[in-house]
Amino acid sequence: MREPRPRPRPGSHEGVILFKVGGFDFAIAAGAVKEIRSMDGLREFALGGIAARVDKLRYTLERGGATYFVVDAARHFQLPASSPSRVLILSNSSTAVLVDSTDRMTDISVLHALPRAFTGDERSWYRGLAVVNGEVVPVVNPVAFLNKSEQEIVRQGLERLQGVATV
Repeated sequence: MREPRPRPRPGSHEGVILFKVGGFDFAIAAGAVKEIRSMDGLREFALGGIAARVDKLRYTLERGGATYFVVDAARHFQLPASSPSRVLILSNSSTAVLVDSTDRMTDISVLHALPRAFTGDERSWYRGLAVVNGEVVPVVNPVAFLNKSEQEIVRQGLERLQGVATV
């Protein structure tokens, strides 16, 4: 039995930003992205054992008094190393994402449920699939770039580091 497909409301659209990682196209809700910027100002993330435990975490970025943890999208999606050139700073989050390029904004009117063949990590990585210019594009789940357990690892590591610095 097939899962019911979410039905769009008549005339409803969602703005998405199209981006590339390792030659693959992805989309993310436009409202999930606070800013798109160059890689200027990235600092290597080197927090001892944390970098090994969350190996997709590559850099930090200081912006407007906030620290963002920059996730390498190629590592996140388990793709071969790519050539990133842009950073997507996510809204309402301390996460930013390193991508190869951004293409454009567009509207989608239907977000298709993931097929049952998607059984692994991709079930959390993607909100669903959209058709853009005749091509199927996965629409990413922005909270999956740095999930709750990974955020906890980073938070605990930072607290330990700050505790050592104040001793």
